[in-house]
Amino acid sequence: MTKPLLILFALPLLALADSRRSLLDSDPDVVYLDQHLEKPIELRIIKEAPIFSDKEGKRRLGMVTKDQKVVLEAMTERAYRVTARTGGNPVKGWVAPWAFASKDPNFVENLKKLYERQLEVAKLIEENRAAIGMTIDEVAQALGNPTKTKVRQTEKGRSGSWEFIDYEEVPHYTYIRDPITGRTFRQLSHVTQEERGKILIEFEDEVVTAIEQSEDNGPGSVKVVVPPVVFFW
Repeated sequence: MTKPLLILFALPLLALADSRRSLLDSDPDVVYLDQHLEKPIELRIIKEAPIFSDKEGKRRLGMVTKDQKVVLEAMTERAYRVTARTGGNPVKGWVAPWAFASKDPNFVENLKKLYERQLEVAKLIEENRAAIGMTIDEVAQALGNPTKTKVRQTEKGRSGSWEFIDYEEVPHYTYIRDPITGRTFRQLSHVTQEERGKILIEFEDEVVTAIEQSEDNGPGSVKVVVPPVVFFW
């Protein structure tokens, strides 16, 4: 019997130029998956169902036929966006979750976890914060490039630590006395870069396991999010 393939789904860093882009695009209720997942999520339509041009289900485009495989492109809490056949040409739109099935018996529960997780991760990235349970690529989107890295590559993935150091420029002055007037003047001598704060991110198999920071860099204590969701295929 063939063993199911484990696939981790999270939102990896696609390009450095796009590292600050919101994972939610312009709609805070929608998580877009097709542009971010390394491997797409395939679902099967098991019931004929209406497909709509909008996620609220106000404008109907037709009826999708059953017994077809589709790729999940985006999702809200109540609808999935796919490209599916309606009997004629393929149509892109929103379909209710009850019309779908998957080889993974827990796919509905896992998709809900994925949706809630990505909303939370997107908010952290917008706030430039890291959390335990984020992937290392998500940390890069939130904090940028690390100052120092220590990485160990194994068959299971990368493990190690990233260090982010925040420096500030500190001016130094000398005092000079005017030999004629006797007055004392302050004169800039030099400027040094001194460490203001530091965040140490430890990770195993691409997922953050610990965060250490030298000062309070944000509200509250270190945050924990759900690790990347696992689907069975």
